[in-house]
Amino acid sequence: MKLGEKIRYLREVEGSLRGLGRPMTQQEIVRAVRKELGKSISQSYLSQIEGGSRPHMTQSSRALLAKFFKVHPGFLVDDPEGYHTELTSDLRTTEGQLDVWLLQGSERFASDTEVSDVLMKCAREKNTRRCLLLLGTILETPGLADRLLEALRPELTANGSRRRPVVSEGRRIR
Repeated sequence: MKLGEKIRYLREVEGSLRGLGRPMTQQEIVRAVRKELGKSISQSYLSQIEGGSRPHMTQSSRALLAKFFKVHPGFLVDDPEGYHTELTSDLRTTEGQLDVWLLQGSERFASDTEVSDVLMKCAREKNTRRCLLLLGTILETPGLADRLLEALRPELTANGSRRRPVVSEGRRIR
C-alpha cells in the first residue's frame, strides 16, 4: 500500500471513530490536528501526499500524523514491493494483529454502527487481548452476559432486539 492510500484509509477510520459515518476530509484533519495537538499541517500537503505528487513526508510531519492517527510512524511509508498485509510476521505482536483484525471488522460492519464502534473500541484498548479474554470469560459464565446487558443496556433484550422502555410519571417501567 502506498503512503497516500494509507492516509486516505486513516481518514476513513478516523471519521468512523468520531461517529461521522464518512471519512474525515483533509481540511477536517488539518483543523483537528491544530486543535488537538497544537501543531499545523496544510491541506495542500495532505493532498500532495494522497495524490502521489509528494511520495515522502518529512520526519516531523510523519511524527505529527502518527501521533494524531495513533499509529506507529513506520506505518506512514510506502510498503515494500510484494508486501501483503495478510502475511503474518513473527515480529508482529499479538496485540497488533488483534488491533488490525478488529479495525478491519469495524470497517466490514460499518453499516451496523453499534457493532462497528465496539470493534473500534476494542482495537483502541491498550490491552486488546485482555479485553477479548474478558469477553470470553463473561460468555462462558452462565447467564452473566444477559445479566450484564440488562444492567448496562436495559433497552436491549436478551435476543439483541431493541425494546422501548415504558415511561410512566417520569419513571421507567420494565
